[in-house]
Amino acid sequence: MIGKIAGRLEYRSTDHVLIDVRGVGYLVYVSDRVMASLPRNGEAVALYTDLLVREDLLQLFGFTTLVEKEWHRLLMSVQGIGAKASLAILGALGADGVSRAIALGDWNAVAKARGVGPKTAQRVIIELKDKAPGVMALGAGLSAATGDEVIEADPAPAPRATPQPASTAQADAMSALANLGYAPGDAASAVVQALGADPQADAGVLIRAALQLLAPKG
Repeated sequence: MIGKIAGRLEYRSTDHVLIDVRGVGYLVYVSDRVMASLPRNGEAVALYTDLLVREDLLQLFGFTTLVEKEWHRLLMSVQGIGAKASLAILGALGADGVSRAIALGDWNAVAKARGVGPKTAQRVIIELKDKAPGVMALGAGLSAATGDEVIEADPAPAPRATPQPASTAQADAMSALANLGYAPGDAASAVVQALGADPQADAGVLIRAALQLLAPKG
């Protein structure tokens, strides 16, 4: 399994790039969003990759973050979603957008992806609602630990204060709600709604807001 490629960007086409790794060229298919984030031809680039193996075909798909790669793998587990549709969804929404759409049950957002109809978008929401929190928590853990971006950039000055990152607060809140017995899908939906109302909220604030959203109505 080829999990990551680092080399020089040789050329780009509409949906794929060629990366030269010590004289060996790897053809990697990417989403529109990833394509737009890549450096110029001739410059260094690194992508996480997922290898699709079929009897008559080998294809590499590239992603700038591990969580985006995991979303790709999860999306492809849905009936009717192949690699092309998965890249279209990720290209339209990004990893964070996919997380929000599934957590909130917003199939209309998924249906905005090129080639994805309403029925398929609804199937994505239904089949991944209880699986999404795992990928969301993975993304939060990676961001908190080291940051999951692969493409190198100039380091930013260290901030004087270090508030809890939203991704970490989100993961902590989801974990706390799960420990209280709430279903992963319901917990994720409530936390995402709470985070939308207060993007700077820490875990405690998110938990309280999510509990209010999860409380029985009437």
